[in-house]
Amino acid sequence: MLRCLNLLIEPTSGSILLDGKDITRPGADVRALRSRIGFVFQNFALYRHMSVLDNVTLALRRLKKVPRREAEERALHELDRMEMADKRDAYPAALSGGQSQRVAIARALAMDPKVLFFDEPTSALDPIMVREVVTLINGLYLDNVTILCVTHDLGLAKHISDRVVFLDQGRVYVEDLIENLLRRDDPVIEDFFGEG
Repeated sequence: MLRCLNLLIEPTSGSILLDGKDITRPGADVRALRSRIGFVFQNFALYRHMSVLDNVTLALRRLKKVPRREAEERALHELDRMEMADKRDAYPAALSGGQSQRVAIARALAMDPKVLFFDEPTSALDPIMVREVVTLINGLYLDNVTILCVTHDLGLAKHISDRVVFLDQGRVYVEDLIENLLRRDDPVIEDFFGEG
């Protein structure tokens, strides 16, 4: 779903509206769209041969044509916000999973996106890192960042969401407030989340 919303995969039907405009229409500027959507990939997608600072500035310089000095200032602001400014010269191999997640978030935020997508932000993280990611995402929410998060983690969904859209077989099965969803006596939802 996230890849369709970012047009990494072309939707086969329907339409996607951003600010009331259909981004799937013929002639839509995909590069401009992607510069307005921050995407934090499940595997972080950091370039191993580039420092943290270069990873964060790359899209600013290439997509938005921001001069290097300004790109670095914006990157350092977001790295500081994610408590990662001291790792600016480190390479991804030297980072923990939680640190890589923070760099990926800083990279997305540096683009000043209209919306921020998270793809399974807590997969493969230990419980301490999961709590850290929940705190980070809640902080973004408090900063009025619009977030769309795909997760199989019920605990994460409980802590970061106002509304939940539950998909089954590629279709919207139910959309509701998280507390209402958790109270539903529904075998499909119970099977998905298990004892949760």
